[in-house]
Amino acid sequence: MRLASAVMFVRELDRSVLFYKELLGFDVTVRNNSAALLVGGDGGELYLREIGACAEHPLGPVGIQYLIWTAEDEEELRRCERVLRAQSPHVTSQTIDGFRMVEGRGPDDVPIVVTYPGPEQVPRHEIIPRIYGW
Repeated sequence: MRLASAVMFVRELDRSVLFYKELLGFDVTVRNNSAALLVGGDGGELYLREIGACAEHPLGPVGIQYLIWTAEDEEELRRCERVLRAQSPHVTSQTIDGFRMVEGRGPDDVPIVVTYPGPEQVPRHEIIPRIYGW
């Protein structure tokens, strides 16, 4: 079993499509005036749905808080870090349990976390401290 798709509500569809296409390297395969489907080379999907400029995105007490993406290699991780730094100056990078984790914010101030290597290459032996940060 693997995660196949993620759904993200966004304030501005055009801005978010451009950001996530650049960050993830996904292609837009379907789009209308309120939603877009971006698909990666491995078939992973990210649905973006515009909900408007005044929409709130509170981190509630239950439910998915954020997604962690895995870069294909070190160069891809550095590229993602550059994209995140272009979006916001508040980007952190740290090495935990044998993998590097870069965290920044997306266009709607949603946390974006990218790691390398992935858990299939370096198994995780600890709970990452970041999950206790909210």
